[in-house]
Amino acid sequence: MTSLSRGNSSNNLRNADKVQKTLIAVCQMNATSLKADNLQTIIDLVATASSRGAQMVFLPEACDYIGETKNQSIDYSEPLHGNFIHQLKKAAIRHKVWLSVGSFHQKGPENQDKPKLINTHIIIDSEGKIRATYDKAHLFDLDIAGKVRLCESDFVIPGSKVIPPVSTPIGRIGMATCYDVRFPELSLALAHQGAQIITYPSAFTQTTGMAHWECLLRARAIETQCYVIAAAQTGKHNAKRSSYGHAMVVDPWGAIIAQCSEGVGLCLAEIDLDYVAKVRSEMPVWQHRRTDLYGRVIALDSDASFIPPDDQPIYQFGHIKIPSSHIFYRTRLSIAFVNIKPVLPGHALIAPLRVAVNLADLNPAEVTDLFLTVQHVTEVLKKHFKATSTTMAIQDGLEAGQTVQHVHVHILPRKFGDFSDNDDIYDHLQNHDKGWTEHTKLRSVEEMAEEARQLRVHFYTKPADPEVQSAGSSDES
Repeated sequence: MTSLSRGNSSNNLRNADKVQKTLIAVCQMNATSLKADNLQTIIDLVATASSRGAQMVFLPEACDYIGETKNQSIDYSEPLHGNFIHQLKKAAIRHKVWLSVGSFHQKGPENQDKPKLINTHIIIDSEGKIRATYDKAHLFDLDIAGKVRLCESDFVIPGSKVIPPVSTPIGRIGMATCYDVRFPELSLALAHQGAQIITYPSAFTQTTGMAHWECLLRARAIETQCYVIAAAQTGKHNAKRSSYGHAMVVDPWGAIIAQCSEGVGLCLAEIDLDYVAKVRSEMPVWQHRRTDLYGRVIALDSDASFIPPDDQPIYQFGHIKIPSSHIFYRTRLSIAFVNIKPVLPGHALIAPLRVAVNLADLNPAEVTDLFLTVQHVTEVLKKHFKATSTTMAIQDGLEAGQTVQHVHVHILPRKFGDFSDNDDIYDHLQNHDKGWTEHTKLRSVEEMAEEARQLRVHFYTKPADPEVQSAGSSDES
């Protein structure tokens, strides 16, 4: 087939100098109930994508098959360790590419009252290992009395969690599937966790696709300032089912930079993470959010950040440069880091990412994020240092003892008897970073990096083995 690849229409924002880009391939299929034929199509598409230099290949929803009946869909389903996924692992290894398997029909638990399946979106790395699975959370249920009934929930088990963004060679990918695109809360939660790319592998019907496909994808890209990648099913699958196609890639400015035309095939696009950062810097909507009015969208089942501190090598703290190795937790708007001369073991600092001198200089989103971070970090420090209480302090201004012109919160884990008089801690806090000489005992960069490494474990935990995880749902929107 032919593929259409359009240039970025937002060059007024882009500095084209020395940006490092990665190439991806986004596939379009016409899956039927013939599983062997569908698998061969996938293998051919992966080979073509690899030959053109793609580092990651995106496949659509239901790429294993589209059944002609609900019973057939259930009967043809396979476990995660079945032949279909095994063959895709082999293809990933053979062609040295990562795969986003938009979804396959995973066999559901046997203890169900009636058989159901799971729609599983999988990311496989170039060594053939499963990096993550996602259960399609939103199921398309349409039931108009006397006219039509199309309810995924009749034969599909919905997902129960948001999967944290997955680190890949092209960036951090947030996983979603098809009908999920209609729910911006999911994409915002993924972006809050650090996604730079969000995927919506789909099998949109002709009617819904013609009306909403492009505008939904562009909206999700604009509001999250992420690349949106949407592999798609296309054409007539059987007598009852047709899909819209138009697989596409949308950049963080909302421009369609690659799109498939009719038929089976793929299109190529460049992913430029420097451009993601540039758009977010020049249109800082995350800092402008009025979370004091309407709260913020977060993934309830995951209270840890997945934006790694190593995302950038150096962070500015007033006039001081903090290496990423000394930062143990990062959110979109705040950082938590270890102290060079702690008053007590575990004495840590939390500051907004943006350099602001006083608390009043922060906008509502930054204030909200700062104190939610304080809340979360405090509990971790208490646990890690076996403390029973905590002192938290903000020195807002020179007369209050502030020596670094960047608003920050001190967190000090407390134990019984650490000071003979509790108020002594404020004298120590006011003077701990004053009057230093060459003989002042300060912690080494190695000591600080080691403490930060130990604390990171509490925030950046490795997910459970995805080989035994389940995932998502079934056909379309």
